[in-house]
Amino acid sequence: MHCIDNLQFANWSEKIFLQMREGGLDAVHVTISYHEVFREMVANIEDWNRHFESFPELIFHGRSGDDVRRARREGRTAIFFGFQNPSPIEDDIGLVEICYMLGARFMQLTYNNQSLLATGCYEEEDAGVTRMGREVIAEMNRVGMIVDMSHSGERSTLEAIEISNRPIAITHANPFFWHPARRNKSNNVLQALGQSGGMLGFSLYPHHLKGKSGCSLTSFCEMIARTADLIGVDSLGIGSDLCQDHPDSVVEWMRVGRWTKKIDYGEGNASDSGFPEMPDWFKDNRDFPNIKKGLLTHGFSEKDVAAIMGENWLNFFDKGFTSRI
Repeated sequence: MHCIDNLQFANWSEKIFLQMREGGLDAVHVTISYHEVFREMVANIEDWNRHFESFPELIFHGRSGDDVRRARREGRTAIFFGFQNPSPIEDDIGLVEICYMLGARFMQLTYNNQSLLATGCYEEEDAGVTRMGREVIAEMNRVGMIVDMSHSGERSTLEAIEISNRPIAITHANPFFWHPARRNKSNNVLQALGQSGGMLGFSLYPHHLKGKSGCSLTSFCEMIARTADLIGVDSLGIGSDLCQDHPDSVVEWMRVGRWTKKIDYGEGNASDSGFPEMPDWFKDNRDFPNIKKGLLTHGFSEKDVAAIMGENWLNFFDKGFTSRI
């Protein structure tokens, strides 16, 4: 069984890479850009190149599904790059292919706000995918970069599913029916995602869980079971949204970037400032076996648990990362 976490943004260190190995992670999709423009994003890749050079026995740069299999064989973790905002392509569609060549495999069309490509989940009016957004989706489909709509609004997400000629991903969000956070997705979105062959990565970020930091493992597994009833097991995986070892100033950068002088409180109030405490059964990468055990205890079969823990993402990588250039 392969184990894949399809979204993390940590204060990367040898400690975390060792924890990935202890937790049995074969692959992790890491955020290398929130609001950075192209050259700033390249500087973040330079940082990752230093990590790859310093810890080759633990991690390497993943670019394909076969790299996940290689990681499993070699006892390492393949690191896949992704953007939580389209800011690295600026207003230049040609940069999509360049970013793919640099190793980017996922790009959100928007991060909470309106972008040049689509509308975020925090805007009052969702105008849908823009003219440039349609062109960028087509280019992402061509080069093999996955469209990610985790932080996007309802209309924009549904339109992206329809426009894209490859299945899209919602790498880190949960069902709205289970917990009504702004970023969590409606049944209409989930059903469209499943019918199109797309993937949902369940988030462990407390603001998106029922009970928040007090969410139980049983509740988390019940959420997965209810979603499986709605769209099927084959569209489900994990995208933990683990943000480990960061100071609270980093979550301000994630939410605010450079677009405002004020503090954005995420779900809408000052109590949501800073990073929330993680559930006690999922503190870091060493706790992935707890999810597997929880799913088995909840009644999922060994096959279905393997699918959710990584095999579904691996199949998605195999199909989605293939270039048509």
